[in-house]
Amino acid sequence: MDQQENSEYFKGRGAQLNTHNKFLKNKYVRDFEEGLDEPMLENSKTQYFDETPKSIVSESNSPDLSFMHSINPYQGCEHGCIYCYARNSHEYYGFSAGLDFERKIIVKHNAAQLLETYLNKKNYQPAVIVLSGNTDCYQPIEKKLKITRALLEVFLKYKHPVSIITKNNLILRDIDLIAALAKLDLVHVNISITSLSEELRQKLEPRTVTAAGRLNVIKKLSEAGVPVRVMVAPIIPGLNSHEITDIIKAAADCGAVDARYTIVRLNGTIASIFTDWIYKAFPGQAEKVLHQIENCHGGKLNDSRWGTRKTGDGQIAVSIQQMFALACKKYLTGRQIPDYNLGYFVNRHGRQTNLF
Repeated sequence: MDQQENSEYFKGRGAQLNTHNKFLKNKYVRDFEEGLDEPMLENSKTQYFDETPKSIVSESNSPDLSFMHSINPYQGCEHGCIYCYARNSHEYYGFSAGLDFERKIIVKHNAAQLLETYLNKKNYQPAVIVLSGNTDCYQPIEKKLKITRALLEVFLKYKHPVSIITKNNLILRDIDLIAALAKLDLVHVNISITSLSEELRQKLEPRTVTAAGRLNVIKKLSEAGVPVRVMVAPIIPGLNSHEITDIIKAAADCGAVDARYTIVRLNGTIASIFTDWIYKAFPGQAEKVLHQIENCHGGKLNDSRWGTRKTGDGQIAVSIQQMFALACKKYLTGRQIPDYNLGYFVNRHGRQTNLF
């Protein structure tokens, strides 16, 4: 790992700048440095903005996704993961995909009420809903607001299947609800582990829980009877790709029953955010990492082709796929994540499916 420290590196956040929002006509520039009393980075304080949406369940028709319905109680994410594909969506709110994404968080306080309305539609048929498809539903502000917990209470009330994706150990607060859902085969939990290296995590995902903390989450949930999948995502060739086997082994040792992976793709504004970051965080490795990412995506940092955008192609992508498959065969053989049970669902219009 490159030990060189860049004096311009902005510690405590992932992005090192606010990129221009393509939907906005005007932008701030620093033409005359001597005329400014403070840096353009401003301060690092997180701000929260209330939103009252009319609907909460997003529906997708992407052939690359294993789920079609998702809920995001928060937009923007204080975890600050530099590679996060959700950064681009922050531009639709008039913010930057860079630092704004990490410190201007949009909160949907009425999420649970909207979910209940959605599940009570007269002809609704249950389908797995994911928390969260975009940003982490257990990011730091959830500890105070408990919106995700309120959503889980609704899922349990209606006996509706839910899949949870997170990298925060705050999920253990809700182990009572999650274990109750698991007894009915109504929940899968997906824990993301990008690296076992604390040095890398602090720069790659600056406000997330340590790998040790996430492994403990897998252990505690597994002991409570909750099926847990480890997400080795994203794999960044030349940066964390050598850790695939170690991550899967560690997760399996803690009780994980399944694993998935994606190769990083730097779509939209994320390409410039990531490029700026890696030259500051790991200047000695930057060229190698960027070239290897390009190798996985037809010579570009981003690949939007269906079927290959998540797993890549080319020699490096094939090597990653083989390493992942061998690790799963060695450490996860004989384990299987259970199917969801859609037969328990009941709403105010009566039972929608049959148990038998």
